[in-house]
Amino acid sequence: MTEREGVITFQGKPLTLIGPAIKVGSEAPHFTLTANDLSDLRCDAYHGKVRVLSVVPSLDTPLCATQTRTFNQKATQLSSDVIVLTVSMDLPFAQKRFCGAEGIERVITASDYKHRSFGPAFGVQIKELGLLARAVFVLDRKNKVVHAEYVPEVTHEPNYDAALAAVTAAM
Repeated sequence: MTEREGVITFQGKPLTLIGPAIKVGSEAPHFTLTANDLSDLRCDAYHGKVRVLSVVPSLDTPLCATQTRTFNQKATQLSSDVIVLTVSMDLPFAQKRFCGAEGIERVITASDYKHRSFGPAFGVQIKELGLLARAVFVLDRKNKVVHAEYVPEVTHEPNYDAALAAVTAAM
């Protein structure tokens, strides 16, 4: 498996990402996540819709919660043909509890804890921490990557405006 050193940092300390760097224009990789009801959620579950994949290390941290709340708020202004999926290594029970407590209704949470296929497929698995890096991918209706952002510093927010511009262009 490909290892990319120093692509991101956590509080200034360089980290290693496992998996390839996903490029705009490429076909999105296949993956299987675990939904909040413990069922498998496959990459083709929302085929035909524009998908925002908001990747966070853990919903139990303030910045990851902010990222998820921000995408939830912005999703209320988007077409129902847009799916926002927040992916983390958190257990599905914790994700469900978070969504209930925060009133998250337009973002779907899914976990990579069981299959561990998303992290390496999208090049966001952090070798040193066993978590996923902060990133945002936008996939068009045909599963083509139209936006890919690996946030260079884990403690920084992604560029929401760039992701949403990619969503608009993909519509």
